[in-house]
Amino acid sequence: MSTQEKARALMMRHYQLIKNRQQSMLGRAGEELGLPGEVSNYWNPVQGKIDPTVRITYDRSNAAMS
Repeated sequence: MSTQEKARALMMRHYQLIKNRQQSMLGRAGEELGLPGEVSNYWNPVQGKIDPTVRITYDRSNAAMS
């Protein structure tokens, strides 16, 4: 696997992690509000790119568990 393929795989994994975190949090919030399941599974990236504010909100934090 070339360096370029590794970098692409890493970015795709990061994208999927952010997407999963966002959908999990939206799903939990939707359940608390009593919304139907399909409403809380909303995902709207623009041309496959994650909005920078969403990335900051749902990305990994610098805090560590001890």
